[in-house]
Amino acid sequence: MTEASPITQDQVTWFAETFTQLVGNIEQAVLGKDHVTRLALTCLLSEGHLLLEDYPGTGKTQLARALSATVQGTHSRIQFTPDLLPSDVTGVTIYEPSRQAFEFHPGPIFATIVLADEINRASPKTQSALLEVMEEGRVTIDGAAHPVGAPFMVIATQNPIEQAGTYRLPEAQLDRFLMKTSVGYPDHEATIAVLADAKVRDRAGRLEPLIAGGVIVDMARLADEVHVDPAILGYVSRIAEESRRHPSLKLGLSVRGCLAYVRCAKTWAASQSRPYVVPDDVKVLAEPVLSHRLLLSAEAQFAGATVQDVIDQILGEVTPPAERATA
Repeated sequence: MTEASPITQDQVTWFAETFTQLVGNIEQAVLGKDHVTRLALTCLLSEGHLLLEDYPGTGKTQLARALSATVQGTHSRIQFTPDLLPSDVTGVTIYEPSRQAFEFHPGPIFATIVLADEINRASPKTQSALLEVMEEGRVTIDGAAHPVGAPFMVIATQNPIEQAGTYRLPEAQLDRFLMKTSVGYPDHEATIAVLADAKVRDRAGRLEPLIAGGVIVDMARLADEVHVDPAILGYVSRIAEESRRHPSLKLGLSVRGCLAYVRCAKTWAASQSRPYVVPDDVKVLAEPVLSHRLLLSAEAQFAGATVQDVIDQILGEVTPPAERATA
């Protein structure tokens, strides 16, 4: 590296070993999904939120519950439906006659890891109840702020094929999710392993907590200390600039998206036992960090273009910095 990193090699080695142990624990419930599991953990340790979009029965909820079971803390699940109200998520202030005072009753959002199942089935008003808490880690009710604590993560799921009775997530809310990914169907060997253990109804239910919430906070702070060379920052900035002027896009990468990109790259580098970020970290995270932040133009959609095509094109056009600049 061009500069010394505040994080030591011993610290980053411990980070990577702990990260691998967490992946192994989650994979007892979600077989054959190493990369997706690593993305989910990277999201948690980057203090962000995850959007899982995939077909029914691919294990979205199982992954979320396995991650929840691995981290010691409180966990809640909110089933989003059209009649769900914002107060059903955040909580409500109720007058207590015995005390002659109003008392705040926290909603299910007050948990370490919150599973927002089928988030696009709730009305936009209810979806917007998540905006403040996902960005600032607090809920404001009747003028009083109520912090949700740390660590805190929202894992939202949505089904891309059943659009009847759903409400599309607005761009402002999509940008609050650090990453978007899909679980996908397991490969042949993993499918056989799942079928052979068919007597187990809840694989995530068998998991024991492997790490305390306080350790997650410590790991997140360590990841923040990973060194990012100015050349890497310039690489991310050029990717953002290229996305904003790409002819197939009507919405490019925001500054908040760039910050998310760098945070994720730091955590990913630490999980690889490196105290510095390299261009490959930026490349491997391009799809999960960018795919929900880039909006195709109507003409591009009509022509059959996809966001992934555009991301590949941008990465091909923006030259990464030389490896010697970062290591």
